[in-house]
Amino acid sequence: MKALIAAGGQAKRLRPITWTINKHLIPLANKPMLWHVIDKVTNAGIKDIIINVNPGEADIMRNVFGDGSHWGAKIIYLEQKGGARGVAHVVANAEELLRGHKFLFFLGDNIILGSIQRFVERFLKEDLDCMLAFSRVKDPERFGVPEFREDGTLKRVIEKPIDPPSPFAVTGIYLYNEKYFEAYRNIQPSERGEYEISDINTWFIDNGKVGYEEITGWWKDTGTPEALLEGNALIKDDTPKELFTIESEIPIETQIQGPVKIGKNTRICPNSLIRGPVVIGDNCQIEASYIGPYTSIGNGSQIKGSEVEHSIIFNNVTIDTRKRIIDSIIGQHASVVDVMKTHPHSGHRMVIGENSTVEL
Repeated sequence: MKALIAAGGQAKRLRPITWTINKHLIPLANKPMLWHVIDKVTNAGIKDIIINVNPGEADIMRNVFGDGSHWGAKIIYLEQKGGARGVAHVVANAEELLRGHKFLFFLGDNIILGSIQRFVERFLKEDLDCMLAFSRVKDPERFGVPEFREDGTLKRVIEKPIDPPSPFAVTGIYLYNEKYFEAYRNIQPSERGEYEISDINTWFIDNGKVGYEEITGWWKDTGTPEALLEGNALIKDDTPKELFTIESEIPIETQIQGPVKIGKNTRICPNSLIRGPVVIGDNCQIEASYIGPYTSIGNGSQIKGSEVEHSIIFNNVTIDTRKRIIDSIIGQHASVVDVMKTHPHSGHRMVIGENSTVEL
């Protein structure tokens, strides 16, 4: 089998972070989001991988993930052609590489708890044309939603319905055979001008052998800041305890509780408390601070006299404030400091980009 991973798009809901970084490179547990997806794909035994990227971004992605040798795999980077024409068009863009193969199509912003191997094995064992993974969600109107007949069989998939016919979302994890390209040539763009993957799936329901399973654990489409934070927490819960290692010398007086991973050359002062699950990168400095559960701190960051919990802190961030920071995403080279340390006789000074959120 082959795998196609979608790693393009503009991620407008995650701006301003995504003004300067591809969404799929946002760090979750201090590794790029897409790194975890490649882990899932290769752990399921698929070593021939195509990553679909935005025009001009192939070299950027290649510099991060290489040729796949880290995973014992082969990675090809394929730039999207023809503009943003829908999820189904992403697969059509790779037809030359996928024709004649069964393949996994994985949206690169999807985070799942546990292995996808059982989906792959069932798809192959039952010789299915299409295999779908469903997840029960509280807001199915945001997704493609399966509609079932009275006997429980699949009737169709509807894209972002106003009145969802079921409480399930079709997750961004699909398995297809080469009939996909016949399906693509038999659908039309939707009202929003895109080739919808839901129409592809409905075509397979009408013309092929389709299987489905419910993801009973956690699944996240990391399309919003809140979902990113949940994905960051989800990955920590999915990380084996033996991978939480400490590679720096930590004073015996420092309080470390629960699973904590600390990189090289990081200095944590004795008057700090680290309560896991937490991941801290290389060359960081933590002084007189509390770092709470589900926090990731990137390389070269400095935290002084602060409390940080359930947050994603990028590389080279400075935090020096008595304000408690929670549920936050702080981009690289940013500074968060107390106003009294910079302007003791004035109000708050801010440089805030488009789509930012600030609470004072």
